[in-house]
Amino acid sequence: MRKDIENIEDIKVLVDTFYGRVQEDEFIGPIFNSKLEGRWPEHIEKMYAFWETILLEEYSYRGKPFPPHAQLPVEAEHFEAWKVLFNATVDELYEGKRADEAKWRAERMAAMFLSKIQYFREANMKPLE
Repeated sequence: MRKDIENIEDIKVLVDTFYGRVQEDEFIGPIFNSKLEGRWPEHIEKMYAFWETILLEEYSYRGKPFPPHAQLPVEAEHFEAWKVLFNATVDELYEGKRADEAKWRAERMAAMFLSKIQYFREANMKPLE
């Protein structure tokens, strides 16, 4: 039996494992790797704070998560691949209320990001930074 996500160390394991897999993924890896080349450690640190804020209610994240994603060359199938990889990673490592919440939050974020990306593309606009 796996344990639930309980602390920042659990979040670090999740984030490190997930983004390690993202970097190696043949479909979404090239998109992330080209955007984050030379800046992966900075992104990983932000993701620790982001998920700590969301799942543990320790408000360590400061930032706007959408604008950096707004100009990525992504479509629905990229978000689907991201969710499949994320959910598989969570399920492999953890189970419980927070693990379920992590997957639910990821689903909601992916849907919102895709919707906003499509909106800004159709309107030929860029989001405020």
